[in-house]
Amino acid sequence: MSTTEKNETTTSKLPSHIAYVVRDREGQKAFFTRVGAAWPTKDGKGFNIQLDALPTDGRITLLVPSEKKD
Repeated sequence: MSTTEKNETTTSKLPSHIAYVVRDREGQKAFFTRVGAAWPTKDGKGFNIQLDALPTDGRITLLVPSEKKD
Protein backbone atom coordinates (compact mmCIF):
# COMPACT_ATOMS: atom_id res chain seq x y z
CA MET A 1 0.00 0.00 0.00
CA SER A 2 1.42 3.40 -0.97
CA THR A 3 1.75 6.33 1.42
CA THR A 4 -1.04 8.13 -0.44
CA GLU A 5 -3.36 5.13 -0.03
CA LYS A 6 -2.53 4.91 3.68
CA ASN A 7 -3.26 8.63 4.16
CA GLU A 8 -6.56 8.33 2.28
CA THR A 9 -7.56 5.34 4.41
CA THR A 10 -6.49 7.03 7.64
CA THR A 11 -8.22 10.34 6.93
CA SER A 12 -11.44 8.79 5.62
CA LYS A 13 -12.61 7.94 9.17
CA LEU A 14 -13.06 10.20 12.15
CA PRO A 15 -10.04 10.11 14.49
CA SER A 16 -10.27 8.28 17.79
CA HIS A 17 -8.05 10.90 19.50
CA ILE A 18 -7.10 14.52 18.95
CA ALA A 19 -3.48 15.65 19.47
CA TYR A 20 -2.90 18.85 21.44
CA VAL A 21 0.06 20.87 22.59
CA VAL A 22 -0.72 21.91 26.18
CA ARG A 23 0.82 25.06 27.59
CA ASP A 24 0.58 25.49 31.33
CA ARG A 25 -0.05 29.06 32.46
CA GLU A 26 0.66 30.17 35.99
CA GLY A 27 -2.55 30.92 37.88
CA GLN A 28 -4.72 30.19 34.83
CA LYS A 29 -6.18 27.23 32.97
CA ALA A 30 -3.83 25.41 30.60
CA PHE A 31 -4.04 26.47 26.94
CA PHE A 32 -4.70 23.64 24.44
CA THR A 33 -3.71 24.00 20.77
CA ARG A 34 -4.89 21.29 18.36
CA VAL A 35 -1.96 20.02 16.29
CA GLY A 36 -3.21 16.74 14.84
CA ALA A 37 -5.20 13.55 15.24
CA ALA A 38 -4.78 9.80 15.80
CA TRP A 39 -6.49 6.69 14.45
CA PRO A 40 -6.12 3.14 15.79
CA THR A 41 -4.17 0.71 13.63
CA LYS A 42 -6.06 -2.16 12.03
CA ASP A 43 -4.70 -4.62 14.60
CA GLY A 44 -5.66 -2.32 17.48
CA LYS A 45 -2.15 -2.42 18.96
CA GLY A 46 -1.14 1.14 18.14
CA PHE A 47 -2.08 4.43 16.51
CA ASN A 48 -1.41 6.25 13.27
CA ILE A 49 -0.76 9.86 14.21
CA GLN A 50 -0.99 12.76 11.78
CA LEU A 51 0.59 15.98 13.03
CA ASP A 52 0.03 19.36 11.39
CA ALA A 53 2.45 21.12 13.75
CA LEU A 54 5.08 20.18 16.31
CA PRO A 55 5.44 21.52 19.85
CA THR A 56 8.62 23.35 20.75
CA ASP A 57 8.90 21.41 24.03
CA GLY A 58 8.17 17.99 22.50
CA ARG A 59 5.06 17.40 24.64
CA ILE A 60 1.88 16.20 22.91
CA THR A 61 -1.34 15.15 24.68
CA LEU A 62 -3.81 12.76 23.02
CA LEU A 63 -7.45 13.06 24.10
CA VAL A 64 -10.65 11.37 23.01
CA PRO A 65 -12.69 13.88 20.94
CA SER A 66 -15.54 15.55 22.78
CA GLU A 67 -18.63 17.48 21.73
CA LYS A 68 -17.13 20.66 23.22
CA LYS A 69 -15.85 23.05 20.55
CA ASP A 70 -12.17 24.08 20.83
